[in-house]
Amino acid sequence: MTPPRTAPDPLGMDVLQQAADVLKVLAHPHRLKLIELLMVRKHSVGELADELGLAANAVSQHLNQMRAHRILDVERVGRTAYYKVVNPNAANVIRCIRKHGHGQD
Repeated sequence: MTPPRTAPDPLGMDVLQQAADVLKVLAHPHRLKLIELLMVRKHSVGELADELGLAANAVSQHLNQMRAHRILDVERVGRTAYYKVVNPNAANVIRCIRKHGHGQD
């Protein structure tokens, strides 16, 4: 006989607020695409701008917003800044979209 499943402890409002804040930041198609690209490897602003077909300053604004919420971090090599995903939950959002966004369960 399988033991009854117990419900997980409820999340605190502070945790839920942090999650909501991050989800608000990610709730933009360009930012989701940036996360998807940065899951593969580090990229510079110029590389990301070329990939998305956006102006570098628009990409920088998206990246800065995600950095402010500790989703991304930056490494400088000489004068070039390379961005990378540091919040693993952002990658989980992309994986969830891949899994459920195409009608797959």
